[in-house]
This record gives sequence, structure tokens and C-alpha cells, in this order.
Amino acid sequence: MVQPKTSYWDYIKVEQLLKLQNGIAGDETELGNDEVRFIVIHQIDELWFKLVLRELGGVRDLFVQQRVPETALAQACAALHRVALMFELASQHFKLMETMRTQDYLTFRDKLSPASGFQSAQMREMEILLGLDADERLHLGYEGSFLAALASEDGESPALARVQRRIEQNASVKDAVYAWLYRTPIQGSTPDQPGDAAVIDAFLDQCLQCEQRHKHTLVGEIATRQALTEQDVARLRERYQNELDASRNYLAAAEVDDPEERARLRRIRAAILFIESNRELPLLSWPGEVIDGLVEVEQAMVVFRQRHARMVERVIGRRVGTGGSAGVEYLDQTALHYRVFKEVWAARTMLLAPEHAPHTDRPDYYGLCADG
Repeated sequence: MVQPKTSYWDYIKVEQLLKLQNGIAGDETELGNDEVRFIVIHQIDELWFKLVLRELGGVRDLFVQQRVPETALAQACAALHRVALMFELASQHFKLMETMRTQDYLTFRDKLSPASGFQSAQMREMEILLGLDADERLHLGYEGSFLAALASEDGESPALARVQRRIEQNASVKDAVYAWLYRTPIQGSTPDQPGDAAVIDAFLDQCLQCEQRHKHTLVGEIATRQALTEQDVARLRERYQNELDASRNYLAAAEVDDPEERARLRRIRAAILFIESNRELPLLSWPGEVIDGLVEVEQAMVVFRQRHARMVERVIGRRVGTGGSAGVEYLDQTALHYRVFKEVWAARTMLLAPEHAPHTDRPDYYGLCADG
């Protein structure tokens, strides 16, 4: 049987797509240009989010494997880069939103109440899939739970069902990547080998010693170059000592009470520092790119949230959000507090220049012909 020729409009579903911009009106002709533009931009954002979820799901599935093939790391990095790029492109849409004057938006804003961008199920899905902890979520306003904001009057909604399905998957990018980092050979040692704990202790001690030496040198150099007074030198020394104390607590995972979880977290932190300090070695190069990809994604999300907040403030000021949230204040708080890959960000403070960083004493192990 001869297959019918596929047309562009049938493949892309153009006609169906162009009939979806009427909002709650019976027909799009009842709406002004500003409202149609508002709807279109948000629909485009949701399409970007759909692609982001597919990419992040692929990354999670790669790292959830007990043995992640080295050849898969380039694929994961490409996906993370695409996710960051999609958030950057979505952030550009706010420029178009800002062409709308406050009075123009107010002509249709009341139609939205109590709807809110907070009800974007896909945004909540992305946060869950990345690994945002539930107890770190900010309250929307009058809602006791972020899930309550997704429910309809009868308690059910497609948005709520979508987010609940995502929660039930019980696997996030953060969990999968951190489990992979935990298994990283450090100085050639893996978690299942006898003596691994001693290897980790020694490496973390080395990290702290390298930082301590470097900070001691910095105090002297800055004091000499800037001809600081004794009081200024004392303040400078105190700042560096506070930073060093924070590093010591970080490497010890001092904030964790459970011994088993503390040991796990220390090894993850050691892995990040080990990879970053030795990423010129072939087998640590792509893992270093993965770490960069995580930072790139989260930075792009933070910028998206901040850009969203500034657009909202420019158009409607600091009034209460349509869904009852604190509006701009809530958006600013999410940009400030919603961080997923905290271990990766925290390690940035401890990284040193190559000549000062702790290096492996087994470089051959991480060469292209390594058999360990």
C-alpha cells in the first residue's frame, strides 16, 4: 500500500496548535494582542519544559545504572548543556513580556485569578526530577503544601496527577549522580575495597593542608602588597581562618549526625574535589565535564527565576500574586534558596589553582590504558 505523503502542517499539527490561544474565551478574536502574546509565551515555556524533562530523564537513566559506561558521559554532558541552553532561551521570552505596559496587563489580569504560574506542573516536575528536597520548598502563601496548589476544586487535576506520578518515580538526577560520584575511584581506591575509609581520610586531610598553606601564603602576600596595618592583617587572617574552619567542617560532613550517612557524604565531597583537582587526567576529564554541566544547568535555572522576578516586578510591581503568593518576593526567594547540587557548589570554595591543588599519586590509574 502506498503511504500518503506527509505534509508539514500535519506533522507539526499546525492547525490544532494555532487554535489553543483563546484562554478561557470562546474564541481568540475576543482577546487583545497583549493577552494572546501572554498565552503564547507561556505555552512556549511549557514546550521548553517538556524538552527539559526528556533530557533530564535521560541523564537520570544514564547515571542510575550501577556501572555507567565511560562513553555515556559525553552524552550526559550534551544533554545537560541542552537543558541549560533551553533555560537561557526561555529567559529571553521575558524581554517580549516586558513590552507590555502595566495598564495593558491589568486589563486581563483579573481573569487569571486564582490561577498562578506556580501551578505549572512541569516546573514542579523539573524540580522533583532534579532532586529538590520537599522540606526545602517555600510555601506559596496560603497553601499548606505545594501539591495543594495543583489540585482543582474537587481535589483532582491533570497537573496534580502529573506531579504525583513524578514523585512516585522516587529517583532524581541528584540521587543518581551522587551515587555515581560516591563510587568514584579516589587514589585508585573504591568503596568496596578494604582500607578505602583511610584513603578518603588521607585525601581530605591533604585537601585541607593544601588550602591552609595557600591561605597562609595569601595573607602574607596581600599584607605585603597593600601595606596593611596590623589590625587589617588580623582581620584578613580571621576571614581566611573562618573560611578554613568552614572547609574543615565541610570535609568532615560535621552537620550530619548519622555515621553511615556522614561517611557517604564525605566520600561524595572527596570525589568532587578529587575529580576537579585531577581533571587533566584522561579518565577524570569527562567526569569533570559532568560536574560543570550540573553547575551550568542550575545556574541557568537560577537566572531564569531571577529574570522572571525582575519581569514581574517591572510589569506589576510587588503586589500579591494572582494565586495568593507573595509575588516578586516569593520568586526572589526561590532563586535564592532553590539549590539542588549544593555539594558541587560548596566545593567551588575549596578548589585551588593546579600548582596548589592536591593531586593523585597514581596518575597511571587514570590514563587511557588504565586497567583498574
